[in-house]
Amino acid sequence: MIAINDILSRRRVRGAISGACIYIFLSAGAFLCLLPLIWMISTSLKEPGNVFLYPPQWIPRPVRWENYAEIFTEWPFLTYLRNTMTITFLHIVGVTLSSALVAYAFSHLRWPGRGVCFIMCMATMMLPGQVTMAPTFIMFVKLGWLDSFKPLVVPAFFGSAFFIFLLRQFFRTIPRSLIEAARIDGCGEWRIFFFIMMPLSVPALLITGIYTFIGSWNDFMGPLIYLSSDSKRTLALALAYFGQSFISGITLHTLMAASLIVMLPCIVLFFALQKHFMQGMVFSGLKE
Repeated sequence: MIAINDILSRRRVRGAISGACIYIFLSAGAFLCLLPLIWMISTSLKEPGNVFLYPPQWIPRPVRWENYAEIFTEWPFLTYLRNTMTITFLHIVGVTLSSALVAYAFSHLRWPGRGVCFIMCMATMMLPGQVTMAPTFIMFVKLGWLDSFKPLVVPAFFGSAFFIFLLRQFFRTIPRSLIEAARIDGCGEWRIFFFIMMPLSVPALLITGIYTFIGSWNDFMGPLIYLSSDSKRTLALALAYFGQSFISGITLHTLMAASLIVMLPCIVLFFALQKHFMQGMVFSGLKE
């Protein structure tokens, strides 16, 4: 009996040591990943003369909160913020609504050629953006949409193949008997979609909105190609111009403050909706 207790106690000690080593290793890795963010926050609160001190000053002394106020006085930051919010909002509405409609048609409607159309839709994901960039640009030039928000917003209302697949997989987990019962009660497909499918698909719709928000909020290539007026720049595009200004003499602490403000909504959104985000990842999946 004593020998068995000794063996169990040794196993517990080994398990505790092993768990402690794993936590230490993961904590060290997490700290290394957070190091650039910590340096950005520290730099955004420094005085201009303390940015390039050696050794680096991680805790600003003194803390200079005026760096964040300079962003709104030196550049039309609110204009860039309004442009980004407008494009992002329309992008979220367009992608979520159009992808959900197509996904519903692929999952719960029976029509000739459904399988072939679904395969063709999924095949578009194999085309890299660099292949379609030039033809798409030429098309928008012919339409006269350059230097406007239309090239950044209108394509969102034609769906996204990735989110169509994701939502289709989620819709397939909803019992078909529920849809058939609604049809027997006299519901049309539009009422079924908006009053049954959409409320039951909140986790998948949230993950679609989160991914779309992050992609649209941080989009740099689209605004760079289609927008030329200073009054129509987005935050991601404005940061690139801030970087050029830094090379020509603007201080780094202001650039870091602007970068932190641009990055903050994505961080807050992820942590605020983390539960729904993980739930959507689990349930949207790979279930037939």
